[in-house]
Amino acid sequence: MSEECGKSDCGGCSVEGCASRRDPFAKEKLKEGSSVKHCVAVISGKGGVGKSQVCALLANAFRQKGGNVAILDADITGPSIGRMYGIKGAAESDGEGVFPAQSASGIRIMSINMLLENEDDPVIWRGPIISSTVRQFWTEVHWGELDWMLLDMPPGTGDVPLTVFQSLPIDGIVVVTSPQELVSMIVGKAVHMAQAMNVPILGLVENMSYFECPDCGKRHEIFGAGRAKEAAEAFGIENVARLPILPENAALCDAGKADSLPAGLLSELAEAMEKTIGK
Repeated sequence: MSEECGKSDCGGCSVEGCASRRDPFAKEKLKEGSSVKHCVAVISGKGGVGKSQVCALLANAFRQKGGNVAILDADITGPSIGRMYGIKGAAESDGEGVFPAQSASGIRIMSINMLLENEDDPVIWRGPIISSTVRQFWTEVHWGELDWMLLDMPPGTGDVPLTVFQSLPIDGIVVVTSPQELVSMIVGKAVHMAQAMNVPILGLVENMSYFECPDCGKRHEIFGAGRAKEAAEAFGIENVARLPILPENAALCDAGKADSLPAGLLSELAEAMEKTIGK
């Protein structure tokens, strides 16, 4: 309820733009001149599963197919996408909106680090401000015409996923996990939240699934036998991908060269997502 009206309920409120009267399920609009054909959120039930790298691999896969692609870094307190793609410096503005940076391959990127004086400055904000920032990244950035918008989400099922599911017109989510005994429970939390919000699940990616020896070619399941297939069957997820442990990929991200991540690793999933959305 707005402080200006001082009423105990909103029935007779006449204050324009009162936050309490805003429809929580109203979809935010892009800035004039921008459009997005498909919007997908990449989420995980917990941190440390390589979600941002999976987001980058998907972006590269769609870009390699000739699409106009962008990544909105919705992980406000733990941003990494900009650094992974070698983005440096502040975002430019024309006074009416902010322009996303572009990676070497042309992927458009917006991250909170592009608005900080120093990229290692901490973001010490409460949930509502963080959620508002994510909405502003959608509404106040000159994204242009996009085929794919990927949202790199913070881990878990907190304020930002709730804001995105309610406020942005997303086509679905991709869930990222790792091979652990807890995978079913962790994936379940993310899946059940999406189902509760009526958001389609487009795919499941099991990251760090195995390590393939470069000498003998044998696969070693470092973190135990993967359970992604079982989880996918349990939750009715059609599209599943298993990614190997590739130290060179981590080195590329650390060096700001995520454009060079092998798009082929998730090209099949990207194609399957296109077909699923097109159904």
